[in-house]
Amino acid sequence: MNTRIPITSVKQSVVVEAPIERAFKVFTEDFGSFKPREHNMLGVPIAETVFEPRVGGHIYDRGVDGSECRWARVLAYEPPGRVLLSWDISPRWQVETDPDKTSEWEVRFIAETANRTRVELEHRKLERHGLGWESVRDGVAGDQGWPLYLLRYTGLFGH
Repeated sequence: MNTRIPITSVKQSVVVEAPIERAFKVFTEDFGSFKPREHNMLGVPIAETVFEPRVGGHIYDRGVDGSECRWARVLAYEPPGRVLLSWDISPRWQVETDPDKTSEWEVRFIAETANRTRVELEHRKLERHGLGWESVRDGVAGDQGWPLYLLRYTGLFGH
């Protein structure tokens, strides 16, 4: 019997020419500068994306009208080595309020040299989204998902 095991996680990594502390700081404090504004579940344009740097905090988009969409929870915040966040977006690309139906994404920062940092992102437990979870996996793995975020992130460091 040939049973295929579905891939339930997505892994991406990039290297930035920056010390680990700066790589972490840019990722967390400047998250809104590389998150695509078109990735928007609000009914209005995004004025800003906020990353609250603490366990129990959120990542949320604030619309130009002041409305907010909280789409991630900070589960671990360990500068400069790692952050762990929930992905509170359903396969229908709406906010998921049941924590048991959310996946998680971890970002690890590994110093390769004093001025070079490897940033590894793993989005896992995608099957927890239930029916249609594969569309979440395919979305975050696709060109408009984590690869785009990480490309824009690395662009903040120049060449």
